[in-house]
Amino acid sequence: MDEPKDGPRGKAAGARKQPRKVSPRYLENAALHYLKRYAATVSQLKRVLLRRVENSLRFHGGDRAQALGWVDELVQKLIRNGLINDQAYAETKAHALRASGRSARVIAQKLRMKGVSEDVVADKLAQATAEVSEEAAARIWARKKRLGPFRRDPASRKENRMRDLAAMARAGFSFSTAKKIIDGTAE
Repeated sequence: MDEPKDGPRGKAAGARKQPRKVSPRYLENAALHYLKRYAATVSQLKRVLLRRVENSLRFHGGDRAQALGWVDELVQKLIRNGLINDQAYAETKAHALRASGRSARVIAQKLRMKGVSEDVVADKLAQATAEVSEEAAARIWARKKRLGPFRRDPASRKENRMRDLAAMARAGFSFSTAKKIIDGTAE
Protein backbone atom coordinates (compact mmCIF):
# COMPACT_ATOMS: atom_id res chain seq x y z
CA MET A 1 0.00 0.00 0.00
CA ASP A 2 2.94 2.33 0.63
CA GLU A 3 4.62 1.45 -2.66
CA PRO A 4 5.41 4.35 -4.99
CA LYS A 5 2.89 4.81 -7.73
CA ASP A 6 4.05 4.70 -11.30
CA GLY A 7 3.88 7.95 -13.20
CA PRO A 8 2.74 8.38 -16.80
CA ARG A 9 6.01 6.95 -18.13
CA GLY A 10 6.25 3.97 -15.84
CA LYS A 11 8.71 5.57 -13.41
CA ALA A 12 8.09 5.94 -9.71
CA ALA A 13 6.61 9.30 -8.79
CA GLY A 14 9.37 11.66 -7.63
CA ALA A 15 12.17 9.63 -9.24
CA ARG A 16 14.68 11.86 -10.98
CA LYS A 17 15.69 11.36 -14.56
CA GLN A 18 19.33 10.44 -14.83
CA PRO A 19 21.49 13.04 -16.60
CA ARG A 20 23.04 12.22 -19.95
CA LYS A 21 26.72 11.51 -20.18
CA VAL A 22 28.52 14.73 -21.09
CA SER A 23 30.15 15.00 -24.52
CA PRO A 24 31.00 17.87 -26.88
CA ARG A 25 27.96 17.05 -29.04
CA TYR A 26 25.64 16.92 -26.03
CA LEU A 27 26.93 20.26 -24.73
CA GLU A 28 26.50 21.90 -28.12
CA ASN A 29 22.92 20.64 -28.43
CA ALA A 30 22.14 21.78 -24.89
CA ALA A 31 23.63 25.24 -25.55
CA LEU A 32 21.74 25.69 -28.82
CA HIS A 33 18.49 24.57 -27.23
CA TYR A 34 19.02 27.04 -24.36
CA LEU A 35 19.88 29.90 -26.71
CA LYS A 36 16.81 29.13 -28.82
CA ARG A 37 14.66 29.72 -25.77
CA TYR A 38 16.49 32.51 -23.93
CA ALA A 39 18.68 35.49 -24.69
CA ALA A 40 21.80 34.95 -22.64
CA THR A 41 25.20 36.35 -21.79
CA VAL A 42 28.41 34.35 -21.91
CA SER A 43 28.34 34.06 -18.13
CA GLN A 44 24.77 32.76 -18.06
CA LEU A 45 25.39 30.14 -20.73
CA LYS A 46 28.55 28.95 -19.00
CA ARG A 47 26.62 28.63 -15.74
CA VAL A 48 23.95 26.49 -17.43
CA LEU A 49 26.50 24.27 -19.17
CA LEU A 50 28.63 23.86 -16.05
CA ARG A 51 25.56 22.79 -14.08
CA ARG A 52 24.90 20.09 -16.69
CA VAL A 53 28.54 19.01 -16.58
CA GLU A 54 28.49 18.76 -12.78
CA ASN A 55 25.28 16.71 -12.79
CA SER A 56 26.66 14.36 -15.42
CA LEU A 57 30.01 13.91 -13.69
CA ARG A 58 28.31 13.27 -10.36
CA PHE A 59 26.24 10.49 -11.91
CA HIS A 60 28.53 9.00 -14.60
CA GLY A 61 31.98 10.10 -13.47
CA GLY A 62 34.61 11.27 -15.92
CA ASP A 63 37.32 13.85 -16.41
CA ARG A 64 36.21 17.23 -15.10
CA ALA A 65 39.08 19.15 -16.74
CA GLN A 66 38.25 17.69 -20.15
CA ALA A 67 34.56 18.59 -19.78
CA LEU A 68 35.43 22.16 -18.74
CA GLY A 69 37.67 22.41 -21.80
CA TRP A 70 34.73 21.37 -23.98
CA VAL A 71 32.59 24.08 -22.40
CA ASP A 72 35.23 26.76 -23.02
CA GLU A 73 35.72 25.67 -26.64
CA LEU A 74 31.99 25.66 -27.24
CA VAL A 75 31.51 29.13 -25.75
CA GLN A 76 34.32 30.53 -27.92
CA LYS A 77 32.75 28.92 -30.99
CA LEU A 78 29.34 30.43 -30.17
CA ILE A 79 30.91 33.87 -29.67
CA ARG A 80 32.73 33.59 -33.04
CA ASN A 81 29.48 32.59 -34.75
CA GLY A 82 27.62 35.51 -33.16
CA LEU A 83 25.14 33.38 -31.19
CA ILE A 84 26.24 34.94 -27.90
CA ASN A 85 26.93 38.66 -27.77
CA ASP A 86 27.11 40.43 -24.42
CA GLN A 87 27.06 43.85 -26.13
CA ALA A 88 23.79 43.15 -27.94
CA TYR A 89 22.23 41.54 -24.86
CA ALA A 90 23.16 44.50 -22.65
CA GLU A 91 21.87 47.03 -25.18
CA THR A 92 18.52 45.28 -25.57
CA LYS A 93 18.08 44.73 -21.84
CA ALA A 94 19.09 48.29 -20.90
CA HIS A 95 16.70 49.86 -23.42
CA ALA A 96 13.82 47.59 -22.38
CA LEU A 97 14.35 48.24 -18.67
CA ARG A 98 14.69 51.99 -19.20
CA ALA A 99 11.53 52.14 -21.31
CA SER A 100 9.66 50.35 -18.52
CA GLY A 101 10.74 53.03 -16.04
CA ARG A 102 13.70 51.42 -14.28
CA SER A 103 16.39 53.58 -12.70
CA ALA A 104 20.02 53.61 -13.80
CA ARG A 105 21.01 51.85 -10.56
CA VAL A 106 18.59 48.99 -11.12
CA ILE A 107 19.60 48.56 -14.76
CA ALA A 108 23.31 48.50 -13.89
CA GLN A 109 22.70 46.00 -11.09
CA LYS A 110 20.64 43.66 -13.29
CA LEU A 111 23.25 43.70 -16.05
CA ARG A 112 26.08 43.06 -13.59
CA MET A 113 24.15 40.12 -12.14
CA LYS A 114 23.93 38.63 -15.63
CA GLY A 115 27.72 38.77 -15.94
CA VAL A 116 28.08 41.77 -18.25
CA SER A 117 31.38 43.62 -17.83
CA GLU A 118 31.50 47.06 -16.18
CA ASP A 119 32.57 48.98 -19.29
CA VAL A 120 29.76 47.46 -21.38
CA VAL A 121 27.26 48.25 -18.60
CA ALA A 122 28.39 51.88 -18.45
CA ASP A 123 28.27 52.27 -22.23
CA LYS A 124 24.82 50.73 -22.71
CA LEU A 125 23.41 52.56 -19.71
CA ALA A 126 24.61 55.87 -21.16
CA GLN A 127 22.92 55.03 -24.46
CA ALA A 128 19.64 54.12 -22.74
CA THR A 129 19.76 57.28 -20.60
CA ALA A 130 20.30 59.41 -23.70
CA GLU A 131 16.97 58.13 -25.04
CA VAL A 132 14.99 58.17 -21.77
CA SER A 133 16.25 60.44 -18.99
CA GLU A 134 16.27 59.43 -15.32
CA GLU A 135 13.41 61.83 -14.63
CA ALA A 136 11.32 60.45 -17.49
CA ALA A 137 11.96 56.91 -16.24
CA ALA A 138 10.91 57.96 -12.72
CA ARG A 139 7.69 59.43 -14.15
CA ILE A 140 7.00 56.18 -16.02
CA TRP A 141 7.60 54.17 -12.83
CA ALA A 142 5.37 56.43 -10.74
CA ARG A 143 2.59 56.17 -13.32
CA LYS A 144 2.86 52.36 -13.47
CA LYS A 145 2.81 52.04 -9.68
CA ARG A 146 0.23 54.82 -9.24
CA LEU A 147 2.39 56.92 -6.97
CA GLY A 148 2.10 60.63 -6.17
CA PRO A 149 0.17 62.54 -8.85
CA PHE A 150 -0.90 59.27 -10.49
CA ARG A 151 -2.89 57.97 -7.50
CA ARG A 152 -6.48 56.97 -8.16
CA ASP A 153 -7.67 59.01 -5.20
CA PRO A 154 -6.02 62.46 -5.29
CA ALA A 155 -7.22 63.12 -1.74
CA SER A 156 -4.98 60.36 -0.35
CA ARG A 157 -1.91 61.77 -2.08
CA LYS A 158 -0.72 63.90 0.84
CA GLU A 159 -1.06 61.18 3.49
CA ASN A 160 0.83 58.68 1.29
CA ARG A 161 3.67 61.03 0.33
CA MET A 162 6.34 59.37 2.51
CA ARG A 163 5.27 55.92 1.38
CA ASP A 164 5.50 57.02 -2.27
CA LEU A 165 8.96 58.55 -1.74
CA ALA A 166 10.11 55.30 -0.12
CA ALA A 167 8.77 53.28 -3.07
CA MET A 168 10.69 55.51 -5.49
CA ALA A 169 13.86 55.12 -3.40
CA ARG A 170 13.48 51.32 -3.42
CA ALA A 171 13.15 51.53 -7.21
CA GLY A 172 16.62 53.14 -7.26
CA PHE A 173 15.77 56.78 -7.89
CA SER A 174 17.55 59.57 -6.01
CA PHE A 175 15.68 61.54 -3.37
CA SER A 176 15.67 64.71 -5.45
CA THR A 177 14.23 62.91 -8.49
CA ALA A 178 11.64 61.09 -6.38
CA LYS A 179 10.62 64.30 -4.63
CA LYS A 180 10.26 66.13 -7.94
CA ILE A 181 7.98 63.42 -9.36
CA ILE A 182 5.91 62.75 -6.23
CA ASP A 183 5.34 66.45 -5.51
CA GLY A 184 4.83 67.34 -9.18
CA THR A 185 1.80 67.11 -11.43
CA ALA A 186 0.64 64.26 -13.64
CA GLU A 187 1.55 66.17 -16.84
